[in-house]
Amino acid sequence: MAGNKKILKTVLFLIVAAVVIGFIITKATAPGKKTEQTPDKAAGGGKGAGAKNLLVDAYVVKPTSLNETIEASGTLQSNEEVQVQAEITGRITGLFFKEGTQVTQGTLLVKIYDEDLKAQLQKLELQRQLAKTTLERQENLLKINGISRQDVDVTRNQVSAYGADIEYTRTQLQKTELRAPFSGRLGLRNVSLGAIVTPTTIITTLQQIDPLKVDFSVPEKYRTAIAQGDQVDFKVAGDQQTYKGRIYAIDPKIDLSTRTIKIRALVPNAGKLLPGAFARVLISLKNMPDALMIPTQAVIPGTRDKKVAIADSGKAKFVIVETGIRNADNVQVTSGLNPGDTVITSGIMQLRPKMVLKYNEIK
Repeated sequence: MAGNKKILKTVLFLIVAAVVIGFIITKATAPGKKTEQTPDKAAGGGKGAGAKNLLVDAYVVKPTSLNETIEASGTLQSNEEVQVQAEITGRITGLFFKEGTQVTQGTLLVKIYDEDLKAQLQKLELQRQLAKTTLERQENLLKINGISRQDVDVTRNQVSAYGADIEYTRTQLQKTELRAPFSGRLGLRNVSLGAIVTPTTIITTLQQIDPLKVDFSVPEKYRTAIAQGDQVDFKVAGDQQTYKGRIYAIDPKIDLSTRTIKIRALVPNAGKLLPGAFARVLISLKNMPDALMIPTQAVIPGTRDKKVAIADSGKAKFVIVETGIRNADNVQVTSGLNPGDTVITSGIMQLRPKMVLKYNEIK
């Protein structure tokens, strides 16, 4: 009986000891949980809970001078160009030019056989002279009623007809002489002395290369920014010199296939430039002294608008912007930013609104 009481006391003692130890452990762990929650509250609590600092690069917006320049591909053209061809069929009896030389307007280049036309002209002149003599006699007879007026009218008509035939033959004689229609440089000769030419035969070419024309096209959005008299600069392949010209003609129609406008400029030429050369044309549209330029990578494109991340009291903020001219590294912002704004240029994909910012580099 005494042994049972001793076992019961031992069990009760163990139970009480277990309860006390559990109570002590519970008290000891309760303050530790509150300590773990403290950093979250210290970090901002509420919406700011869990926010971390982000290391970024930034760019301070400031007004800069911007020259709006567009580049276009162009082709040099002769100011005047013509293929020297005969108007009639005939044999060449004279070639009075050297290939590649400069000639002045009206210079005789080619002579075509004309002896048959000269003979015909002489015959017509004799026939007209005879008709004139007959007309004088008939007019004297008409005064004494020795001939009818009808006969006199027929003879007078013959005199006029011979005169018309003479003028036609003289015109044909002029076509046997091919003269330079304007001053320019001749091309290569394609025929030889004695060759039979037709109106389709190209004897040579004549080009006026001072001045030259440069033809190029620009997008239709620049149609109001370019005007006659504007200066253009261009370079040609194999030549580092920059040449200048002035716009003198603008096509009034927009090309439907390319949506571009064709423009033509006049370029002085001292002989270095040749027609047909490719030209890289630069057109300066206007100078903007207070343009706001930011790095291209700072702009976040969207489906409806574009955004830029800026620093607002040390925290990230997104603003909607509109862009303008773009070059290799920067883009113009026309609205949405002000001088002095700090634009974030790196870590943009990790940025969230109101995220605390730390700067690695500020330009």
